[in-house]
Amino acid sequence: MLCACTSTTSERPAPQHALYPRIERIAIVARSWHLQARSTPPTALWLLRDGAPFSQANLAVARSIQHSNRSLAPFDALQLADLAISAAREADLDPDFFCATILQESAFDPNAFSSAGAVGIAQFEISTADANGVDPFDPQSALRGAALLISDYLNRYRNVYPDPYAAALAAYNAGPEAVSAYHGVPPYVETRDYIGYVYERWARLLSDTSTSSVQVKFRRRRV
Repeated sequence: MLCACTSTTSERPAPQHALYPRIERIAIVARSWHLQARSTPPTALWLLRDGAPFSQANLAVARSIQHSNRSLAPFDALQLADLAISAAREADLDPDFFCATILQESAFDPNAFSSAGAVGIAQFEISTADANGVDPFDPQSALRGAALLISDYLNRYRNVYPDPYAAALAAYNAGPEAVSAYHGVPPYVETRDYIGYVYERWARLLSDTSTSSVQVKFRRRRV
């Protein structure tokens, strides 16, 4: 690709600074490429699905995304994992907890649509998205908005309920009014199941990341 930035004739080469815009354009085009999903991906990409636990959080999340949503190409899964982790860190929210929530909400599908009218990767209702200045159809905007909203719930309930994470999930799923009305997680079967599923996904992500970190440290000690 970079060969296109060099001269192939006998003319005097362009000044170094003149190449920067062309290199920048090539980088933009390269980042826009997507790996097409197919039934037999390259061998290296199977690591996202069947490999050992990862030490890098984005790879662990990407593998979980691939397990939950086979329609997403590996590159897209990695990109969405990075966006989710960045959004969580900006909101001072545990990345694994947040990614587990999004996995349960939509399996990281930017085009997800529920029968209740929730849309996008973070499953915002249109009215809630508008109230929070979020574009629910834009993954970056939706993930950032969801992370900030869940972080706000978590901070609000931290010294109020024994398990503020469960309360925050209940507020995200059933609304903060329901949490206030029942002084904690409401007795809705759907909401309680939702919290349980998120916790299961959270535990898996924590296990994938921490187990690999221990393995990496052990290998380093033996070197």
